[in-house]
Amino acid sequence: MLEYSFSGVLITTWYHQKQLQDDFERSQSQKLIKDIKRLNATAKRTSMWADQVEATKIGKKSEKYEKSIDTRCYAGEKSKRMQQRRKNLEHRQQHAIDDKSKLLKNIESNEELKLIPISYHKDKLVTLNDISINYRDKTVCERVDISISRGDRISLQGRNGCGKSSIIKLIMGEAIEYKGDMQRGSNLLISYISQSTSLLNGDLSSYAKQYDIDESLFKSILRKLDFSRIQFDKNMEFYSDGQKKKVLIARSLCEKAHLYIWDEPLNYIDILSRIQIEELLLTYQPTLLFVEHDKMFCEKIATRNIYL
Repeated sequence: MLEYSFSGVLITTWYHQKQLQDDFERSQSQKLIKDIKRLNATAKRTSMWADQVEATKIGKKSEKYEKSIDTRCYAGEKSKRMQQRRKNLEHRQQHAIDDKSKLLKNIESNEELKLIPISYHKDKLVTLNDISINYRDKTVCERVDISISRGDRISLQGRNGCGKSSIIKLIMGEAIEYKGDMQRGSNLLISYISQSTSLLNGDLSSYAKQYDIDESLFKSILRKLDFSRIQFDKNMEFYSDGQKKKVLIARSLCEKAHLYIWDEPLNYIDILSRIQIEELLLTYQPTLLFVEHDKMFCEKIATRNIYL
């Protein structure tokens, strides 16, 4: 694993590149706005020009066009040609405006990473008292006490097989055999990142619809996590492990939740994306229960550690 302490130059370079990218996108946005205004003004002038010619045919007679039938026929034919030219030109202008507007939308949607935590109506979200979990007649963990309050960012720690994922599944409401007392708040909204990415398949658009999240925001977050646009057209089963994990993270960031539960979210995630996720969590301070083996991440993010 690449430790942050050995990556000062890399981090500095990343911030510099990010600033340059942001400056470029702002300049592109301003240019596109000017182009759209110019195209709209040109389209308006085209329309007025054609309307003036049309007026000579339908009775708004000027001295120039009321002299003879031949003149009026000429005006009619000229108006007909002008209207066709107008339609063709307006079509090209509108196509150009639409293209510019799409580019502008893409640039403006490329925002900083955001999170949408919801404040729960009670201080306590989840309470586990003296919990023991059994799996196939084997005790996975026992006498576990956990209390999750608003604003907590709890790092659930322990050796492999000590029951961390089982505790998470219990809180998520899965059918886990256990003893003890668990209290979970009513109407509690949880956004969950699974340790496994094996169930990801199909395309990103279908995945966004499945979870009822905004597709544009979802893909914008993926772009911020250094996800190349070419991947948007591929099915997720062909993604790398890191790309799949970013899909889970981006989906969770799009979800409004009282509690975020992330089970090893940083597996296969590059260091620059980790930095962005750290900044995000420290900025928005969601209520979070997470399992993560990156010690430096835990030290920066956790408000409390619970050992199993």
